[in-house]
Amino acid sequence: MKWKKILLNGRVILLIFFLMISIISLATRGLTFGLDISGGISITVKLEKPVDPQTMEQVRIALDQRLNALGVKDITIEPWGNQFVIIKVARVSEEEADQLVKTIERQGVFYAEFEGVIFATGKDILNVGSVSYDPRQSAWVVPFRLSKEAAEKFAELARGKAGYPVDMFLDPPVNSTLVVSKEFYNALTSSEFMMAGNMTLAERIEKAFNIKILVYNNQTAEEIAEVAKNSERVILVDVNNDLAKELKALGLSVEIRTREKDETMDEFVRRVLRLYGPYKVGSGLATGQPQTEVMISIGGSQNDIRARNDAQIVAVVLRSGSLPVKLSIERIDYISPKLGENFKQQVLIAGIAALLVVGAIVYLHYRRFKIAIPVMFTSFSEVLIILGIASMIRWNLDLPSIAGIIAAIGTGVDQQIVITDELLGEVGGVKRRSVKRSGVLKRMGRAFFIILASATTTIVAMSFLFKFFVGGLRGFAFTTILGVLVGILITRPAYGEIAKVLIGERR
Repeated sequence: MKWKKILLNGRVILLIFFLMISIISLATRGLTFGLDISGGISITVKLEKPVDPQTMEQVRIALDQRLNALGVKDITIEPWGNQFVIIKVARVSEEEADQLVKTIERQGVFYAEFEGVIFATGKDILNVGSVSYDPRQSAWVVPFRLSKEAAEKFAELARGKAGYPVDMFLDPPVNSTLVVSKEFYNALTSSEFMMAGNMTLAERIEKAFNIKILVYNNQTAEEIAEVAKNSERVILVDVNNDLAKELKALGLSVEIRTREKDETMDEFVRRVLRLYGPYKVGSGLATGQPQTEVMISIGGSQNDIRARNDAQIVAVVLRSGSLPVKLSIERIDYISPKLGENFKQQVLIAGIAALLVVGAIVYLHYRRFKIAIPVMFTSFSEVLIILGIASMIRWNLDLPSIAGIIAAIGTGVDQQIVITDELLGEVGGVKRRSVKRSGVLKRMGRAFFIILASATTTIVAMSFLFKFFVGGLRGFAFTTILGVLVGILITRPAYGEIAKVLIGERR
């Protein structure tokens, strides 16, 4: 009769319902683990200047759109203060990690330029199509549509200039001074980038973006600083990198660009300037007829993974638009999945051992299996429900999150002991005469008052931790709050009803 009374109790039925839902979710959806268990990459991104909360949210949303568009799963983007963003991605390959880094570094400022005149920017891009391979060009292409105004402006500029070069840029070094080698300068002024036009690429970028070109010929840092007086930064391109320290000592912002192995000089020029093209003006465009459908092409074979990935990054950046501030990679941490290979099994063994030890201690204290077994069952149920909810909302379980679950369970056992002692009329094992005259409901009310007060303070403290901190601390705070809520709303009331039947009514 007692078990029938327990199983038909509303609060126990609620506990059983959540247990069933959790088991189904765990069986069908499984658990997702953070990168400290499953491996992955953690990227610390620095904004070029401190920003207000609204701008930080714009950065977060733009990054979220870009990175999710790459098809990478389990991405966590967390602002940290007013100048940093922490990006964590679990279970990524080396190729995917490289794509992530390149996409993050792109501010996404688009320019289309003709003879030093900018005729289109990112605001003129109305629609970006799917990346595909064009065998006629032997290149991966990113098609997009320009606004009518930009198309008309270009048509007017290109009238009668068939064969002239059209340049497209994504994050060019605007307002910069480039200190370059003679070989790099020769490439800038070569026919490869000039085509049938009257202006070299060096002349076009100087006119369009105020980019000064200084051929390095053993000039001193002071001489270079004089040329770069009104520039936002100095970029050392394929020259003596020792100049960087001297220029920084003079208060200049300095960047270094080095040619990669097997990279042609033309490829190097495009990478430094973030240039796509140049593209020749077709005879149809030279008639002055506006054309809104254009594309960016990235040379490479159909099996060229690097070219395909670059095209994908360009498409993602164009779709998401430009970031409100420039970003730079401050730190990259790669975490091997081998670290967490045996962790799940170890946690399972440790959890079972802890549950048995708790049960043994409770039994030794009360000398009653009818108390020890419900306490163990309730604690186990609590863990299962927390994991079930984490599975449903796809919460990434990392080490701090698991620590939060353990903390919540420890608090739960304490609260179950409070309920048990109230029902037994004991404090520290000493029976209270005044409690003997109290009813079961009054004793339960007193126990739950203590439990609710403790839970409230825990939730408030953890809420501040969840709101104002990032990384593992948020995971710890979230699972602790979740565990406390599951306890006071589901498992603790159910244990109280079970304890009332098994313990309370016999008094």
